[in-house]
Amino acid sequence: MKLSSSKRINFLLSQMGIFSFYDVIYHLPRRYEDYSLTDEEDNLIDKQKITLLGQIISEVKTNNSHKLSVSTFDFLSINKRYYKVVAYNRDYLKNIVKINDIYTIYASFNKKRNELDLINLKKGDIGENEKIKPIYSLPSGLKNHEFIRLVKKAFKNVGNIFSFVPYYFINKYHLVNKRDALYYAHFPADREDIKKSLLFLKYEEALKFALNNKLIKEDNLSLSKYKVDYVSFEALKPLIESLPFTLNNDQVVALKEIIDDLNNKHLMYRLLQGDVGSGKTIVALISCFASFLRGTQSAFMCPTEVLARQHYLTAKEIFKNEKINIALLVGSLSSEEKRNILIDLKDGLIDLVIGTHSLFSKSVKYNNLGLAIIDEQHRFGVNQRKALLSKNDNVDLLMMSATPIPRSLALTVFGDLDISTLYSFPSSKRDVKTILINNDQDKLFSYIDKVLSLGKKIYIVLPLIDLGKNYKDSIENIYPIYKERYKDLVGKLHGKMKSEEKEKAILDFTLGKTKILVSTQVIEVGIDVKDALLMIIYGCERFGLASLHQLRGRVGRDGSKAACVLVYDKDIEGEEDRLKTFAKTDDGFKLAEQDLINRGPGELIGIRQSGLPDFHYLNVVNDLKIFKIARKDADEIFSKRFENDNFMRLINYIRKTSDEDKINKG
Repeated sequence: MKLSSSKRINFLLSQMGIFSFYDVIYHLPRRYEDYSLTDEEDNLIDKQKITLLGQIISEVKTNNSHKLSVSTFDFLSINKRYYKVVAYNRDYLKNIVKINDIYTIYASFNKKRNELDLINLKKGDIGENEKIKPIYSLPSGLKNHEFIRLVKKAFKNVGNIFSFVPYYFINKYHLVNKRDALYYAHFPADREDIKKSLLFLKYEEALKFALNNKLIKEDNLSLSKYKVDYVSFEALKPLIESLPFTLNNDQVVALKEIIDDLNNKHLMYRLLQGDVGSGKTIVALISCFASFLRGTQSAFMCPTEVLARQHYLTAKEIFKNEKINIALLVGSLSSEEKRNILIDLKDGLIDLVIGTHSLFSKSVKYNNLGLAIIDEQHRFGVNQRKALLSKNDNVDLLMMSATPIPRSLALTVFGDLDISTLYSFPSSKRDVKTILINNDQDKLFSYIDKVLSLGKKIYIVLPLIDLGKNYKDSIENIYPIYKERYKDLVGKLHGKMKSEEKEKAILDFTLGKTKILVSTQVIEVGIDVKDALLMIIYGCERFGLASLHQLRGRVGRDGSKAACVLVYDKDIEGEEDRLKTFAKTDDGFKLAEQDLINRGPGELIGIRQSGLPDFHYLNVVNDLKIFKIARKDADEIFSKRFENDNFMRLINYIRKTSDEDKINKG
């Protein structure tokens, strides 16, 4: 049965998580099309978005092939400039665009050919109030103009809109109010309206974040250990000297900072960050040994069972000559194995337990938990972190992130944390060459054949498991190609497989039973196969630079020459430049910063950056000044809260709602 128009729209909105007029208002445009006429046509640059008013001076001609249709026509701007207009898969243009008609054309300028790649066109001149058109991220079936109509209706029906910004600061910085900021975002008369909207929304988000960080920091400082068992760095030296490698200066400094925290009466709340292969895991494990020496247990929580097993094996090797008892607690263990571990944890017979979310389940009781370590901290919600910390009143927390963040940026964004950073590598730098190619299967086979002839291993990474037989960059479409050619040398790994299947796939690859592992991004962390020398990444345009860098870090880990091959679609605008930046840069800190810049601070779109908080409006690189101002204002609000009732109410409101908000975001 066909749905009515309103039911259809409501259904589509529900798929987006939109259930009220307030939700509609907060779903902001992802970009804008600017139909303000381009005044200067003499110095246009390649790929510049321009808007021209002019006359159609030829009939529309359409050429069809089995893949696409190309429509072309000639256009004369009001400045008497001639252009050829090119439009793809728009056969309908020949029926609506007539010679001598006046049109406003919005297009991308192709400087080499003096052509306009058509984005949109409208008949006649456009009214002043319609020059800026908002474009929304919407599901198939919901038209942009339908959503705009709904937004107009929403503004007529909503009441007050709560703002986190006190009037004192609205007046101080001459900001628009919250309602106007949202309205300007949806219906800007010009670019100035967009700027005013963004300024308020960014400042409000930064202020809320800064206030919340202040609360967390204040709460952390209020928590004191009822007993401090001291451990000296000197006591760790026998273990450190027994390692088959030498710790670098960054690792030593980080360890000393952690030891100082363990010995402090206040609970540790520290972030240990570093590039791929910078040696965070060994620092964390030595910290666990320090916890053991002071007589407390450690829990090492990982986002995946794969990573947990990897860390468990590493710990067993490092501590093979020590009397520290280590256990692995993951979902795939048998009921009897889990029961025995839980009993030993409660009785204090286990000094270090490594696992996944199992570590904070209600059934897990610790005898004397003193240190909690969370690897890849951004993958866990705040509620999960709190559940682990609640296992004891004296738990120091060390979080780890492999997404490098410039220290000045990290200090601004993670105002509630102390930060240790590993910049240098513990051994010689890996020699990994990054290669960009279009989808040339014969060339990919030649790369693989060469690596196999050396007896080494290959990762093949896909962005998705399956989106139907017509989607080329999915495991279910690519895996059979390699399976047919390389037979039993090929294994498969993805998140929908059962735990025992994943474990077998990783074990087979690690031991060399298989030489090629076709996988999703699940191998981004936690797999340390020294003799893997080649990684092929399909659909690389779907990955951020930081994720690509993480994946690239899986190969060449023994110091041998290795390669990371990016298979990209040359027709995707802007991708080649982005990937070339990645190919020539192996500094994770620089790539993380570039990745943030690439996401576009001018677009009202959610930014999800691994290792960083999720912001709707802020860009943590370009908006550092706003962050710093908001932090200063948060300090003022806290210092004057007892003499300003509005400030106190705001702090109490954030304290009441922040946990729920963080859980939802986590």
